[in-house]
Amino acid sequence: MESIKAAVKAMERELVEFAQELVRIKSYTGDEQQIIRFIEKKMKSLDYDEVIVDSMGNILGRIGSGKNIVMFDSHIDTVAVNDVSEWRHDPFGGVIDNGRLYGRGSVDMKSAAAASIYAGAVAKRLGLAEDKTIFVSCTVMEEDCDGENLRHLFRECGIRPDFMVICEPSDNKLVTGHKGKAQVAIKTHGISAHGSAPEKGLNAIYEMAEIIRRIEKTSDGLLASKESNGTLVASKISSMSESLNAVPFECEIYLDRRMVLGETRETVEKEMNAIIDGKKASWDIGVLRRKSWTGVAVEYHPFHPAWEIAPDHELTRTCVEAFTRAFGSAPEFDYWDFSTNAVTTVDMGIPTIGFGPGEYKLAHMVNENCEVSQIVAACEFYAGVMDKI
Repeated sequence: MESIKAAVKAMERELVEFAQELVRIKSYTGDEQQIIRFIEKKMKSLDYDEVIVDSMGNILGRIGSGKNIVMFDSHIDTVAVNDVSEWRHDPFGGVIDNGRLYGRGSVDMKSAAAASIYAGAVAKRLGLAEDKTIFVSCTVMEEDCDGENLRHLFRECGIRPDFMVICEPSDNKLVTGHKGKAQVAIKTHGISAHGSAPEKGLNAIYEMAEIIRRIEKTSDGLLASKESNGTLVASKISSMSESLNAVPFECEIYLDRRMVLGETRETVEKEMNAIIDGKKASWDIGVLRRKSWTGVAVEYHPFHPAWEIAPDHELTRTCVEAFTRAFGSAPEFDYWDFSTNAVTTVDMGIPTIGFGPGEYKLAHMVNENCEVSQIVAACEFYAGVMDKI
């Protein structure tokens, strides 16, 4: 570990400057071309053995060609900034203030991308990949379509890692899993009529009113449950009518349902059927359709169960050892309450764990910022995992 620490120390300034540069590049979901090309040049300059940009626009760097395969993934798209005046520093300035890197993506999750990319460079320089293959990926469109990026990357490049580290922010704690997610669209169906004769129609908005009350009641029940801390949130509502002078013939509400271990598709089906019971309504998983910066059409079906890796799994034990060597103490553990690209690797049966710099509660927030020392420490940890896996 001392050689890893020394190598990271020698590259520390360059690593931090790279993280700053990533923050300075605006990379909203679907518009990541500039940052992907910038990362491509960096990986090549750091002497990665191979650098690939797939047709969806994800980038994959490879070091080594051994049988044992470990992969580190960071998404580099971010949510938008709509409140620039409220920021202490320019959200795309990459400013370091009092030991913290400020800017959109500094936590979610360009600091981790920088740390993992430089960890790969450390592994190459120290010969840590002689008997293994190390992949470092920077993926696109995660904010809208988590996991679809990796699914596309694996399929197109023909790879399947033996182990996956998701580098989402965890305050440099080991994360053993995260909640599941179901995004559901409920539609009520009415009958159009002129606004001057509403009795001749059926108002889909009124039909939705009772459903909304049921959603709120279901949400309250989940929050009050001692056995579960799943959540249900109504996040968007809209209606359709022939005109502003007509009775709406359709109303749609979009729900975000977070699931805990033990909750399944059947759990959600039973819940949604009860919510629409007796109403002129239907529900389905709210499929999203997007296009990547390369023009590839992406269809996302947002249903993912919760998951957790066992404490005695080989990957967990390896990460505990790497953490102890890097930090000089036993790790703290956490469990994410949000969804990540891990939904794909877990679905494929690939052992997965999480670790990344930054406090995840600061993600998407005004004055998003990450402690610079955590970026450096994360790089040491990732290189340690590359060494010991």
